[in-house]
Amino acid sequence: MRFLGIDAIFHEPAAWCPRAQAAMNGRMPGAVLCDPAPRRRMRTVPRASARRRAVRAVSHRGPGDRGRVLVARPDGAGAVLLAGPAVRAVRTLARELVFLAGPDGRPAAELLPGVDRVIEWRAPWIDHTPPPVTKGQAADLVGRLAGVDEAVILTSFHQSALPLALLLRLAGVPRITAISDDYPGSLLDVRHVVDESVDVPEAERMLAVARAAGFELPTGDDGKLAVQRPLPDIGENLGHLLDAGADAGKGAYVVVHPGVSAPARTWPAERHRRTVRELAQDGHRVVVTGNERDLTAYVAGGVAVDLGGVTTFAELAAVIDGAGVLVAGNTGPAHLAAAVGTPVVSLFAPVVPAARWAPYGVPTVLLGDQEAPCRASGARACPVPGHPCLSHVTSEQVVKAVRELTQ
Repeated sequence: MRFLGIDAIFHEPAAWCPRAQAAMNGRMPGAVLCDPAPRRRMRTVPRASARRRAVRAVSHRGPGDRGRVLVARPDGAGAVLLAGPAVRAVRTLARELVFLAGPDGRPAAELLPGVDRVIEWRAPWIDHTPPPVTKGQAADLVGRLAGVDEAVILTSFHQSALPLALLLRLAGVPRITAISDDYPGSLLDVRHVVDESVDVPEAERMLAVARAAGFELPTGDDGKLAVQRPLPDIGENLGHLLDAGADAGKGAYVVVHPGVSAPARTWPAERHRRTVRELAQDGHRVVVTGNERDLTAYVAGGVAVDLGGVTTFAELAAVIDGAGVLVAGNTGPAHLAAAVGTPVVSLFAPVVPAARWAPYGVPTVLLGDQEAPCRASGARACPVPGHPCLSHVTSEQVVKAVRELTQ
């Protein structure tokens, strides 16, 4: 069996080698490409046209300078935060790192260490309220991508990189890397193939794509999620609400974030309200966060500090940074907690696999039936009557989990 270099260009679908995993030295399972048979050898050098484009692109740069590199994840805030390790790997060789994000992901992209500039664009094949596909919309992005020397497209297992790869080609980007199960033809220069039956943490999946493109984390980087620091001084703007200034220290309170981006991931508001009351009775100061002011006011119930609708995304990061624990569903703020190192009580609906999407790299208590009938359905609205995956989780279980994580 012959293992190929990461810069191979494939003119036919590559086969997955189950036995290749041992050669990966701890990298993501399913990331090694190999020759399925001697008669179907895959080319390990770029096509002449691609090679000429690459030579022209790098002729003005010194060793180790990959120029202006675009990292794309036009998704929600949580997915963007999980792209952080991949971003830091790319930044080690990029002269400038540009991040392509959707409207919901832009605030998170602006917090990622290593990002120099953010381009915001709504991808019609990813956005949950997609705009129509028009020549003008496509031309807008193509024009804004001028001068990009290389691109790394990051996707989840249910997304395709090829529509964006086509637009990048039209923008003249000479080198593009992405995961693609479908035959990409000339749309990709580095096609990364993975075994989608293996659940791998999303952060590791994306880091593997950066590695396939030839980027590695800098020495000493632990590969966890991170945000740019210093974060906003919440003592100045929110201290009067939190009754805690900048010197309060980590663990001064518990944050409860009741809102989620999809109804299928919702734990009942009444359970959140009861949890806040019981956390207060257990001796915790409680802060409720979110954009939905009516929801946060109800959940706070006059017992907790209600920060509903008053924080920017960066300020929310600072609030969670000061907490001992975050209580939240599988939504963006859970990944924000991971990025600032705050433990999470995760009310996790298994519509997506926890092995991929649970808070990464921080102590976490996972609550919810991970074998419920909605498992891996990807549903945004609960497909099962009674919402069984989360309906059986009690406030007492949440309080117990908070106690475990704070002791």
